[in-house]
Amino acid sequence: MRFRLFKGSLAGVVLLLLLTTNLSNCHAQLSPIDPKDGTKRTPKGFTRLFDGTTLNGWHLDGGHGPGYVPKDNALVVPADGGGNLYTDKVYSDFVFRFEYRVDKGGNNGIGLRAPGGGDTAYVGMECQVLDDYDAQYANLLPGQYHGSIYRVLPAKRGAPKHAGEWNEEEITATGRHIKVKVNGIVTVDGDLNSVVDPETIAEHPGMLREKGFVGFLGHGPAEVQFRNIFIKDLSKQAKDNVAPKGFTALFNGKDLTGWKGLVKSPPERAKMSAEQLESAIKSATEEAVKHWTVQDGVIVYDGKNDSLCTVKDYRDFEMLVDWKINPKGDSGIYLRGSPQVQIWDRAEGSGGLYNNQKNPSNPTKNADNPVGQWNHFRIVMVGEKVSVYLNDQLVVHNVTMENYWERNKPIYRMGQLELQHHGDALYFKNIYVREINTKE
Repeated sequence: MRFRLFKGSLAGVVLLLLLTTNLSNCHAQLSPIDPKDGTKRTPKGFTRLFDGTTLNGWHLDGGHGPGYVPKDNALVVPADGGGNLYTDKVYSDFVFRFEYRVDKGGNNGIGLRAPGGGDTAYVGMECQVLDDYDAQYANLLPGQYHGSIYRVLPAKRGAPKHAGEWNEEEITATGRHIKVKVNGIVTVDGDLNSVVDPETIAEHPGMLREKGFVGFLGHGPAEVQFRNIFIKDLSKQAKDNVAPKGFTALFNGKDLTGWKGLVKSPPERAKMSAEQLESAIKSATEEAVKHWTVQDGVIVYDGKNDSLCTVKDYRDFEMLVDWKINPKGDSGIYLRGSPQVQIWDRAEGSGGLYNNQKNPSNPTKNADNPVGQWNHFRIVMVGEKVSVYLNDQLVVHNVTMENYWERNKPIYRMGQLELQHHGDALYFKNIYVREINTKE
């Protein structure tokens, strides 16, 4: 592009400077630094995760063979290498950009909000990387092709280029909203809260994680390469007692609206007339509010009454609740009016289904924070199966909850949620629920 300027024209000089600046900015935003190796400048607001020569900022879990090899400004996963390569930093919401190239038959994955151990496709979340066009993958399930959230959100087909060519990809995770673009084409634009198939929920508890590592899930049978790896951190500090998208706040931070006092057990309540039950609830609630109070956005219990219950009954749901106890404290969360997801100051830790006799009752690990600090539960109940995350660690996975009240019957299909009284001072906040309309 040529511009003719008259000698001595100040306006012409200014125009030339403006055009030169604009062209320079366009070059910085759109052009690679070095077209020979494809290395691009870091986009505005993003951080470069791979420096092209080292694995600084990353850690390898379960590596095999040569693992991951920096070569020619690309991160190479040889056919006989791989393992899970994770960022050192944990992310909740983010935009992850990268370029990838697969050899014929290449198969890999992008770990999203991964816990850093186990099979990330299930205990975390995996966005599939695959040579879709190779004959060996002709008969996969829809959720197993490139760009899919593995067996959770199937991708639109046809966006990747063929083996040996570089592709551009962008994955955006904002709360439960996941969006994937491959070569500029949106292949996934889905809400994880829309997943209502009980088997999928049971097999993929990691899709509900709030945060975790981002990384590559490498294995054979062919080489895969990555380059121009960038991330934009969109994480925000959550506000107390403000429900996440898709959830309803059970506690408004100000009073006990939506809560009631406990009346007997489920079998005993079932025998009462509507008038008797209403009268009993009124009396129990009048007494409960003397002991369950709200202080500075926290439900505080003095240990001198009984359990506090939701007015509403729930069927299949996801429940979030923050809790805190004092030394030797003991409590729990009743599900559908039945005990209980355990809370206590014990060596085995909280989160177990304490009253189970035939099925596991203990958590798989102690994930409690020190006594006196806040802890965070994520409880998922579908049918008679329960999964529990404690402080973002899966401590109960798809365990059958037994009917404590009537051992010869399965757990009640619907019922209230309860904050359990056990004679100790207790503290609760950030109590949210999401009803899951499961297919049956």
